Amino acid sequence: MQSLRRDRPGFPEYAGQYRLESVLGSGGMGVVHLATSASGLKLAVKIVHPEHAVDPEFRARFRQEVAAARKVSGAFTAPVVDADPDAERPWMATLFIDAPTLSERVREQVLEPVELARLGAGLAEALRDIHRAGVVHRDLKPSNVLMAPDGVRVIDFGISRPADSDLRTETGKLIGTPPFMAPEQFQRPREVGPAADLFAMGAVLVHAATGRGPFDSDSPYLVAYQVVHHDPDLTGLPAELMPIVERCLAKDPAERPTPDALISELRALAYPTSEDTRAFIPSPRRPQRVEESTHRRDRIAPAPVPAARPRRRARLFMTVGIVLLVTAGALGGYLALGADAGSPDASDPSAVHAAATGAGAATPWAVPAGERGQGNPFPACSWSAGALYCSGPGLAATRLDPASGSVLWSVRGAAPESRMTPNPAPLHAAGLVLAVDDGGKTLRALDPAAGVQRWKRSLQQGAQVVPVGELLLVTGPDGNVTMLDAATGAAHWTHRLGGPGSVWFAGPDQTGGAVPYVSTQAADGKSTQISAVDPANGTVRWQVRNPSLLEPVGAAAGGLYLLEGDSRSASGAVSRAVVRVDLATRAVRRTALAAPLLDAQAAVGPDGRVYAFGTGGALTAVGAEREDWRLETGVAVGSRPVVHDGRIHLTASDGRTLAVDGGGRLLGQTKPRIGAGPGGYTSTLPAPVVGDGRLFGSAPDGTVFAVAAGAPAAW
Repeated sequence: MQSLRRDRPGFPEYAGQYRLESVLGSGGMGVVHLATSASGLKLAVKIVHPEHAVDPEFRARFRQEVAAARKVSGAFTAPVVDADPDAERPWMATLFIDAPTLSERVREQVLEPVELARLGAGLAEALRDIHRAGVVHRDLKPSNVLMAPDGVRVIDFGISRPADSDLRTETGKLIGTPPFMAPEQFQRPREVGPAADLFAMGAVLVHAATGRGPFDSDSPYLVAYQVVHHDPDLTGLPAELMPIVERCLAKDPAERPTPDALISELRALAYPTSEDTRAFIPSPRRPQRVEESTHRRDRIAPAPVPAARPRRRARLFMTVGIVLLVTAGALGGYLALGADAGSPDASDPSAVHAAATGAGAATPWAVPAGERGQGNPFPACSWSAGALYCSGPGLAATRLDPASGSVLWSVRGAAPESRMTPNPAPLHAAGLVLAVDDGGKTLRALDPAAGVQRWKRSLQQGAQVVPVGELLLVTGPDGNVTMLDAATGAAHWTHRLGGPGSVWFAGPDQTGGAVPYVSTQAADGKSTQISAVDPANGTVRWQVRNPSLLEPVGAAAGGLYLLEGDSRSASGAVSRAVVRVDLATRAVRRTALAAPLLDAQAAVGPDGRVYAFGTGGALTAVGAEREDWRLETGVAVGSRPVVHDGRIHLTASDGRTLAVDGGGRLLGQTKPRIGAGPGGYTSTLPAPVVGDGRLFGSAPDGTVFAVAAGAPAAW
């Protein structure tokens, strides 16, 4: 296939006979384009990522998706128009349905009781048709429900399973969306049947009525446990729907109602008069812009309605071997089992390495960092003054020889309380190494030469620690901010700035000096205030208020960069643009993304170009006037990008580190490092670091590894 646009590599121009016009969205399996047939019919064309097109298993899954979608193609789904699962880049074309998703509709306003009952009746009718075709959807959620004017449509059969399929769910490949998965999907994935879709329908109705799920948490790990063991939270659900939803959410699949029974009960609530027994036809709503939906164009969104402060987005990873009364697997992506028999033991952090210290050791190398089985296995590293420092479970900080990985010194840390808590990478200020320990309760300042403690300070729960040149900013949950002398730990000043939930970060001002910035989203969810603070005395130098929700990226090239997006939904936060605030004039510039990114993380290069990575695998480069390129990496969940020497690096949840050049071309990637020991979830993945001609990554097998930064093709 030819390139659609020369300035956006990786996008084909045609799929079969259908011309591709724009990108509607992307996910772990492929990219969905808006396309036009020869007669002018609008289509949504899904094209598999190049990396997956060469994988026989992914091809088998895609064939299964096509077969399932064709089986159920009808009044309640997006009909399949054409497909070629055997093409060099397999693709499938379905009818384009110009309608908002239920997830988008709920962000505008939750559904009233009658509308909710009509939604339930429509979903029950759709599931009846899907199940009659011998298909189990297995991923029914708000973003897979289209609120079309003539009735609901259920889309995305990417992980559905025809009843007669031989393709089975293997160990380590349990997939779905945790808040809408049934208990048996965690416990007995090979035995999942139609009743799992009824459980998901109950969860979808709770979300439609309240804006949250019946099992709600920032951690998908806790969600999984609650789904299996806890009663659902149905607060806010209309009383007349309570018994229906309770039966849908029964732990035992045999106790859940059938679609036919639900249709009868819900229609009675949706159409109380006997003469009004029409099929569910929701009234048209003012649509918002596209989020997860891959079946509608991008639109201008109305201002968000007042809401509680959005929670910070959470990212997840999973490593094989986790067991906490539920069987764990890959959530939201395909994560193959791959026991790493060669992983060294990391039980003693004072002797973090064994293999790399022997004769002939050289780059590349890999060493364990932290106590195995004690917490989040991903080490986190930083680079300062020609030295590599890392933290890990039970390891507050260690200094590693960048050439061999051998341990120069290490300081034990308290055993973490949860596997979900990320290990904070060591920070640096005033020539000292700063380690956050005791689950975020203690800040230790260590001598970089020997690891000797210089000073210690207690931290409040949820504190942020931000180096600002020779100073150190420490926040409290009450909004009080203290500036410390990083060399001694003495306090210079304390002020109440920002507020609970504010995000602090440091960057250069217009003169190049280090300055703390704070981003505070308004309580009504309608605007964000950005403030620059004088590090010497804590006075506010300037403030800018923007009528959108912004999350900081960083400062470079005379500008402050932020991601503009929507408040968190059941599926995550959606970023739609990059915003630049000129540090000298405070002028604001907005550059729209070509397609929204879900749960985006970003970094800014020295030239002011912003690189953003979204859950689902899209990595974009955004310049002053437009999105310059977009690369589908095939990485479902990844870290914040890192920009170094003209290349962009990021870490995947399976331990791979990728390198991409400034033009959007994948240069190379390291091997997966999943490991065979116990693992866990974390809210963030640690980003790789680069120094001394080496790239240092961390992996869920508990290792830190090094490769030659300048030779990614040889990784």
